[in-house]
Amino acid sequence: MNWLDDMMTWSLWVFLPPLYFVGTAAGLWVVYFTAVKNEDIVPLTSQYRRVVNSSIYFPYISVAGNSPPASCIFSQVMNLAAFAGFIIAVLRYLQIKYTIGKSWLNIGSVIACSVSCFGMTLVGNFQIFSEETIHNTGTLMVFGMGTLFCWMQSFMTLCEGKKFAVFRFLLSASITACIIIHSSMIAVHLHMHGARSQWALVMFLLMFIATFAVEFRHCHFDLICRDDSRCSIIPPQTFSEMRQTHDWSNTNT
Repeated sequence: MNWLDDMMTWSLWVFLPPLYFVGTAAGLWVVYFTAVKNEDIVPLTSQYRRVVNSSIYFPYISVAGNSPPASCIFSQVMNLAAFAGFIIAVLRYLQIKYTIGKSWLNIGSVIACSVSCFGMTLVGNFQIFSEETIHNTGTLMVFGMGTLFCWMQSFMTLCEGKKFAVFRFLLSASITACIIIHSSMIAVHLHMHGARSQWALVMFLLMFIATFAVEFRHCHFDLICRDDSRCSIIPPQTFSEMRQTHDWSNTNT
């Protein structure tokens, strides 16, 4: 029963990475099924090598989220994912700020994830058929900086001496392989395979973020609010002291 006792001491932050994975993945699949239902894209299971109908496209994620109502869901999912992803990156930075020697690597990691998260907002709010240049720029930021973030985090996990680094290196290698396959399939116009590799790439990225639950389960983050203004003449008081003062003043009035 030792593992149950250990779970009782886990921090609530342990739920953030897996919820990020489940929520973002579910949102993207809702976008996909909505686009398939509206016949905006062909299903991933289809065997088409080329799309005959000009009004229906290959099931790339960006294409699935191009037309309403799927585009509305897509924008919301990407905005929320960008915000939550940035929070996770900052918490991870704070967690190992004083434990890892290579601080430049930790700083570079949080910067890479921040750029990737900003790219998510571009991808979600600038649809590919209307603002292709901005959308593709956001895509490069998401996949490029996101992959760099994964490799940097894998290396830092190795520097911490954790065997779990092997799994993160495997995920990083899978993400990199999906990017190479995705680019190669587009180059030879095998768009169905290109779309499938893109979906696999995104799922691997989300899975990598979910692995931070391993470190977060024993971490507690506290928020401290301090007023350093010079004009303040009232000494700090606890809530109970403020309540007692308020009750005393009401009694004498």
